[in-house]
Amino acid sequence: MYLENMEKTHIYILGIESSCDDTSAAVIRDGVLLSNVTASQAVHEAYGGVVPELASRAHQQNIVPVVDLALKKAGIAKEDLSAIAFTRGPGLMGSLLVGVSFAKGMARALDIPMIDVNHLQGHVLAHFIKEHDGDTGQPEFPFLCLLVSGGNSQIIKVKAYNDMEVLGQTIDDAAGEAIDKCSKVMGLGYPGGPIIDRLARQGNPKAYSFSKPHIDGYDYSFSGLKTSFLYSLRDWLKEDPDFIEHHKEDLAASLEATIVDILMKKLRQAAKDTGIRQVAVAGGVSANNGLRNAFHEHAQKYGWKIFIPPFGYTTDNAAMIAITGYFKYLDRDFCTIDLPAYSRVTLK
Repeated sequence: MYLENMEKTHIYILGIESSCDDTSAAVIRDGVLLSNVTASQAVHEAYGGVVPELASRAHQQNIVPVVDLALKKAGIAKEDLSAIAFTRGPGLMGSLLVGVSFAKGMARALDIPMIDVNHLQGHVLAHFIKEHDGDTGQPEFPFLCLLVSGGNSQIIKVKAYNDMEVLGQTIDDAAGEAIDKCSKVMGLGYPGGPIIDRLARQGNPKAYSFSKPHIDGYDYSFSGLKTSFLYSLRDWLKEDPDFIEHHKEDLAASLEATIVDILMKKLRQAAKDTGIRQVAVAGGVSANNGLRNAFHEHAQKYGWKIFIPPFGYTTDNAAMIAITGYFKYLDRDFCTIDLPAYSRVTLK
């Protein structure tokens, strides 16, 4: 069915990402990124979080122009595509359905293969995106990856692009979720990550102490920290109603330092126990300045070879979906048109 397509000189993969509130499309040729276009949704800022119904409607408006622009920036026609890779899950079901349905329709119209991608696997494989032919900055297998975002906090042992083992993960809130909720409690706005990060650069990370969990193994917990932050803030506000405004930089810095310390302590233990010194970070929270600094410090202290993604590949983007699709294409790992989207799943 796809024989003619597979005999093309180059492999062109269109990636489509629509798991949350960003509509993104990217084109990769033989593993090299040609375009990566993302349309974000500012409508959610007024609600302090993503509103699923609004997100899915915005995806419907954005998907066609975003894909069209990605193809134009890549300098190819849709007929040049070898396959279409799309985020099948996890994510918001309404948002996923827009991307999944579009990918199925376009692949069927072009008579080319479809490749379903696990969103979390895409974040990990963002480290393999090549920005030019001579790009050799990719990690070697096996490596450890700390995946931290609004919905996930995991330590993953990556043995191959299609062989990943979750060594530990959050048992409640994710790190990014805790940051967003604490930011909301402080009245700083949404999304909280960039706001806390910016304020933290101006504050004292040792100004305040918050509760740290004691969880066995490599698993994480951030609900206790969130509660500790809330109760501490409540007590301080009783003494000074303007406490947040007077101390927001120190609060942000102390919160960030606590979260980074929790994340890195478990990662250090995993690196020590496995003997793996190639260590990567991925996901939206990997854009955090404090976490990036911690990675550089650990590289010097423990001899790690670290991999930190460019800022454009930290948040949800189609480039990571396209590169994952490229690897799966090489293995002829295609999916059928009847596969549904899924909202919840973890890497196995």
